[in-house]
Amino acid sequence: MLSISAEEFLIWKKKQLSRGGDQQSFAVLLDCVGGVSKSDINLITINPHGILHLKKKLEFLESVWDDHLLKSCPIQYLCGITFWRELKLKVTNKVLIPRPETELILDIVFNIFRRKSEKLFFAELGTGSGAISIALALAYPLSNGVATDIDQDALEIAIENFTNSSKQSNLKFYCGNWWSPLGNFKGKIDLAISNPPYIPKDTYEKLPKEVKNFEPKVALLGGEDGLKHIREIIQKAPLFLKEKGWLILENHFDQGEKVKKLLIKNKFTSIEIVKDLSGIGRFTIGRYK
Repeated sequence: MLSISAEEFLIWKKKQLSRGGDQQSFAVLLDCVGGVSKSDINLITINPHGILHLKKKLEFLESVWDDHLLKSCPIQYLCGITFWRELKLKVTNKVLIPRPETELILDIVFNIFRRKSEKLFFAELGTGSGAISIALALAYPLSNGVATDIDQDALEIAIENFTNSSKQSNLKFYCGNWWSPLGNFKGKIDLAISNPPYIPKDTYEKLPKEVKNFEPKVALLGGEDGLKHIREIIQKAPLFLKEKGWLILENHFDQGEKVKKLLIKNKFTSIEIVKDLSGIGRFTIGRYK
């Protein structure tokens, strides 16, 4: 470990942030690469006369920050780590960086299934880093889950994240497109969740370069209208869900009503568009019959 005066570190930190970037990205860099947590920062801000211990030299941290600023590469990819709810997850450019707004999916589930002693059988379609299904497996330890992804590389990352996050064995991973690897589980699923690619083609072309140039296109692009994958998931869901089973989907900010109509067409009830913290209809949920 390297030692540095808190005062020197705070001067360096201020200088780096004056060059650009945001506090949240810088905090990820400091925690994941430098070994300096937010609580460490808070302590030395209160007492700037102490000593701080670093895992890496300031010059190295600065070089990573340079890459982030100059190339617009997401800091999570440069660090290889992201934080999501209480999880610390490995990420590479093979998986989408899980977004803070997606965390609300867990709150929707907790509102439906209030008892953590529930014995659910849940599925996540298009798991990516594994964030959602891992969080569910931890929150409902007596339940079992399955998670799918079309990309074997992404699946390997999800498996590693689950192994690193838990000693449990209540989550299994399958490679394949949406429902296709889950043929043995038809009519057995209490809850299915997906944050599928839902960006319309025209919108995808206008995405910020830090998203478009680095995050996997397959995890973002949802066809011409953005609903290609959502349509497929909803149409096949009745084959896999139990009667009264739930489907929870994340969608684009303006797709809620269209997704609702698709759910009605496929015999779902108790349909609701759930808003995120910005007041946007981010999720559409329904119960099969």
